[in-house]
Amino acid sequence: MKFLLSRALIKVTGSDSENFLQSQFSNNIAKVSPEAIQVNTYCQHQGKIISIIWVFKRKDNFYLSIPENLKEIVLSRLKMFKLMSKVEIVDLSSSEYQYGLIDEKNENELVIRNNLSILITNEFFANNEDINLWEEACINNTLPEIYIQTSEKFTPQLLNLDIDEFGVSFSKGCYPGQEVIARMHYLGKPKRKLFRFTSKFEVFVGDSLDVEKSESLKSSGQVIRVAKKGSEFHFLGVFDLRHIKDQIFLNNDKNKSVTIIHD
Repeated sequence: MKFLLSRALIKVTGSDSENFLQSQFSNNIAKVSPEAIQVNTYCQHQGKIISIIWVFKRKDNFYLSIPENLKEIVLSRLKMFKLMSKVEIVDLSSSEYQYGLIDEKNENELVIRNNLSILITNEFFANNEDINLWEEACINNTLPEIYIQTSEKFTPQLLNLDIDEFGVSFSKGCYPGQEVIARMHYLGKPKRKLFRFTSKFEVFVGDSLDVEKSESLKSSGQVIRVAKKGSEFHFLGVFDLRHIKDQIFLNNDKNKSVTIIHD
C-alpha cells in the first residue's frame, strides 16, 4: 500500500452532476461504477489534455482524483463551466487519503487496470514504502499521467488512451476537444504513441527524446512518467513511430542513450 501524497481529491454532487461531468470529460460518465476507476481526460478545445482524471462514484456523488499540481487548474475550469448547473464542487484533499495497491485486495478497492487499484479512506495509514514501486507498476501497465510540465501537450491518442476506449468514448456526446479527437480517430493516424523505456541515466518528466535522423526541428518524443528501479530509470514516453528503430538520446545528449521496450 503506497500513500499517494501527490494526488488531490474533488467531490462533485448535485442533481446535474452526471450531465455536467459528461459534458466536460472524454469518457462515458454514465458508465462510472462504485467498484472501479474510470480513466478520463480533461481537454482544452484543441484536444490537448489538461489533466488525466480518475473518476469513481459513491451513491449519487462523483469523485475526481487528479495530480495535486493540477488541482487549481482543474477546479477553476470546472467552476467556470458550471454556470447555472445544480452542481457543487468540493475539495476533499485534506480530509481523504489515497493509497495505491499493487496485487493487493481490499473490500473497498477501486480497480484501475490489471493488478492496480486505489483505496480512498479518511484513515491515515503510515507507511514508508517507496513511491517508485507504485510508479514502476503504473509504467509496467502503461498507465500514463499528466503533470504540470506536460499539461496541454498531448491528445489522448498519443497516450494510447483511445485503445479499447480505455480513456475516451467515441460514442458519447460532446466535450471540449471532442471534434479534434474524433477526427484523428476516424480520419487519421497519430505519428506518435506511448512506449516504455529504460535508461541508466537520470530521467525527469518533460525531458526530450531525440534521434539523429529526426525529420522535424522538434524533438522526437518526451518523457511523461518516471520511476527509479535500483540504478536504472524506467519511464513512459511519447515517441515518433518513424524512429522506434533508431538510437534514442535524452535531451539530445549523445552520451545519454535510452532503450525502448518493444512489447
